Amino acid sequence: MVPLKPDSELDPALREALGRLLGAGGLLTGAAQREAYAWDNAGRRFLPWAVALPENREQVAGVLRLCHDAGVPVVPRGAGSGCVGGGLAVQGGVILSTQRLKRILAIKPGDRLAVVEPGVVNGELRSALASHGLFWPPDPSSSRVCTIGGNLAMCSAGPNAVRYGVTRHWVLGLTVLLADGSTLRVGGRTTKGVVGYDLTQLLIGSEGTLAVVVEAILKLAPLPEARRTLRASFRSMEQAAHAVAWVMSRGEVPSALEFLDPAALELLRRDHAEVCHPEGRALLLAEVEGSADEVDRKARALQERLQACDPLEALVAADERESKRLWAARYALSPTLTRIAPRRVNEDVVVPVTRLAALVAGVATISQETGVPIVSFGHAGNGNIHVNLLTDPADLAAQERVQRALDRLFSLVLELEGTLSGEHGVGIMKRDYISRELDPNSLELQKKIKQLFDPKGILNPGKVFS
Repeated sequence: MVPLKPDSELDPALREALGRLLGAGGLLTGAAQREAYAWDNAGRRFLPWAVALPENREQVAGVLRLCHDAGVPVVPRGAGSGCVGGGLAVQGGVILSTQRLKRILAIKPGDRLAVVEPGVVNGELRSALASHGLFWPPDPSSSRVCTIGGNLAMCSAGPNAVRYGVTRHWVLGLTVLLADGSTLRVGGRTTKGVVGYDLTQLLIGSEGTLAVVVEAILKLAPLPEARRTLRASFRSMEQAAHAVAWVMSRGEVPSALEFLDPAALELLRRDHAEVCHPEGRALLLAEVEGSADEVDRKARALQERLQACDPLEALVAADERESKRLWAARYALSPTLTRIAPRRVNEDVVVPVTRLAALVAGVATISQETGVPIVSFGHAGNGNIHVNLLTDPADLAAQERVQRALDRLFSLVLELEGTLSGEHGVGIMKRDYISRELDPNSLELQKKIKQLFDPKGILNPGKVFS
């Protein structure tokens, strides 16, 4: 790759060629226009040299070819709702936004699949599928704004993952463009197939470093007829964590099982006091689903399993209105934290559910000993906890404490046989830590795969690998 330009501007010839390719309004070069694409939820700022807004795959291919020939970095980007800087131009170059590729190309109820472009918003796809009695299970908390392309790039998940698995389990095939603009089709429209290496799974979660998705064939599930929500309050975090392991080892798996720590409950009590037991120090929020005839039975069975763990209370929501109120309170946590600490560090570590109690106890110790306020909540049924470290970026001493806390958190997670990321990805926020988790041979092989797909190193450079 040619040396990166320090002046944050495209070469005039490349700018003119991209402008001709994309047409009026398709290339943003003004400082204010580029600023809107300089951020994501990681809270880091990197101003791109330009923003390309292609409307079809031919234009995507053209952008890639022009930048590949010029040796200019290209950063694929969806809605910019990621938490690890995955869609930021950390080495300059062109942001390649897929926001205008937003067509649902096909819905095939008989085959239980949908074909979509990467700019389709997750929540809008869910609405479109509902009339067919189907849904796509991956459901990040940002589903109202996040796009399918971003979900695929980061392998985003959400509460449904405890029952349905993560994003990679719900993708049948992809059409992607490589760094030079050439086309690669992987997978297909069948739910079984073992011909050749599974490149579909390789590309999901590759964070836009290997290729750019322009079309995805998604596997669909039947929309449940009915759901019931439960909440259980506990006297301690450890007691709630042990309850998670108990529930997950017995009986039918719930469709969601969420955990909230004492700090998260204090935030909820400000606006949603009705969902919290006054003496509760931890809360589990669970959901079961099924046919109208069986969902009440499932709810009672899960309630009995929770009651066996000696909670302060274990209640089934009285009706749909109460269920929506409970989930609204859960999903309000992240926006509330953003208001309190706009530059918070949001980690998404995972441990085996039987080690969850050790994780939450260890996080409490780390917070106490480093002086870093921590709020934890998340998808306990998968052992996936969002550990939010609250910090003031203007306070250098606080930043040093956060780094010490992070170092200890990641060491704890690996000691507990966990992983550093369950759904946010690596991006720039964890790239200096992945060598702690990955086998050296695995890490070296992954770097070779990156070089094979992207010899010039122009696709989302500076991500994943340090």
